[in-house]
Amino acid sequence: MSQSTTQKADAGLREGVMSGPELAAQAIASIAPSAVIAFTAASIFLGAGSGTMFAFVLATIVILCVGYIISMFAKRHASAGSLYTYVAQGLGPAGAFAAGVALLIGSWGIAAGSLGGAVSYMSDLFVIFGVESAGSTPWLIALAVIIGGGATFFTIRGIRISARISLVLELLSVAIILVLLVTALIVLGDAAWDPSQFSFEGVPFQGVAAGMVLGILGFVGFSSADALGREAKDPKKAIPRAIMWSAVAVGVLYVFSAYTQIAVLGDELGEVASPLQAVAEKVNMPGWFTPILVFGVAASFFAVVVAPLNVVGRIIYVMGKEGMVPERFGRTHETHLTPHRVLLIAGPAAIVLDIILLLAGTHPMDITVWVDTYGTYGYMVAYSLVAIAGVVYTTREGIKNRMIWVTATVAVVAMAYVFVANVYPVPAFPLNVIPYLFVITMLAAFSRYWWIKAKRPAVLDRVGKTHVEEMAGIG
Repeated sequence: MSQSTTQKADAGLREGVMSGPELAAQAIASIAPSAVIAFTAASIFLGAGSGTMFAFVLATIVILCVGYIISMFAKRHASAGSLYTYVAQGLGPAGAFAAGVALLIGSWGIAAGSLGGAVSYMSDLFVIFGVESAGSTPWLIALAVIIGGGATFFTIRGIRISARISLVLELLSVAIILVLLVTALIVLGDAAWDPSQFSFEGVPFQGVAAGMVLGILGFVGFSSADALGREAKDPKKAIPRAIMWSAVAVGVLYVFSAYTQIAVLGDELGEVASPLQAVAEKVNMPGWFTPILVFGVAASFFAVVVAPLNVVGRIIYVMGKEGMVPERFGRTHETHLTPHRVLLIAGPAAIVLDIILLLAGTHPMDITVWVDTYGTYGYMVAYSLVAIAGVVYTTREGIKNRMIWVTATVAVVAMAYVFVANVYPVPAFPLNVIPYLFVITMLAAFSRYWWIKAKRPAVLDRVGKTHVEEMAGIG
């Protein structure tokens, strides 16, 4: 089927319907800050101690460097192709395909992993309300089907409804946690001031560096608004703002939450199973607050199932329009104007993976750790490629790029460090085999690229050229 025929049959994506707050919701929901706050500060504290805040500050700086480069591309190329389209501008079809596949692995992996988190916390919520069997395997599977099916439905139903649901759930979740943290500081009174957290004295710098790795992982998906180039209002201005300001806001939130958890719990932070619930108990929050807190984290996990699926759908949609994947994926639903064919595969695939792991006796939160780790490798590769592409693109186009060089260097070195830190020292099974699964997936995907290069080389000339003005549709 020719490109023109494909585009004529395509209803297109809905144009200019996403506001700035809705774009920010897409970005923040992909990060799932509430879920990160619930666990990451405690994990970093084990190695960094009172330097936990510094680890989050460094992670925020690294992410802003990546965001600066992505924003540079977003100001010039509004597309639904996200980093796949951006990398094409600097590294050509091969680099674009690598970035696209890596980002698909990252987005789908985070969605599937976060489904496990949503199942875990919803199960805990039912147990709190007296449903003791909610932790059984049949219950967990039923929750996976309901939650995953709901996320898939909303992404197909429309970008605005899925973004608004993500916005409401994430704002609710963050508000619940902020109420807890602010209340804790008020209760502490003068003891809330902890000067040791602002001093480098006794801070283990190796622990801070290792903590920075965990902090960076807490930002993956922050640039997901760049996949809404068609659907955003004034995308060349709104998307860069959403990317940078969401990263800043989440970074500040991470730093504040780390400070408060350490100020309240001290050394206990590295020992408790649920830091936020421990904070609630420490400051004598009323009993009814615990289920609200658990619901808030569950809501955050649900939002981060929805948001990455939106990204998966749009990247495959652009790839389909350009011929890098079967052209039938380059068409949208005639009524909802969403890439439903992709979403009807990606959503159920996430559900099936979680069910298989649950049947194998895996705890839902272990699913989150394992599958999110798989997805994180994809993000690390995609972020590195877009940083390198930014240098190549600006140099070739004669664009002033001193800051691009600086930010790209920081980004690539940091991503390399994150990758190495995740494979050495060799982690326990199954984390030790996940890097190999990632590499195998990338190589398997590249068989498609090599086939196209050999059989349909003309398709490669279309890679990276599908922008807003070329996404014909009725939207």
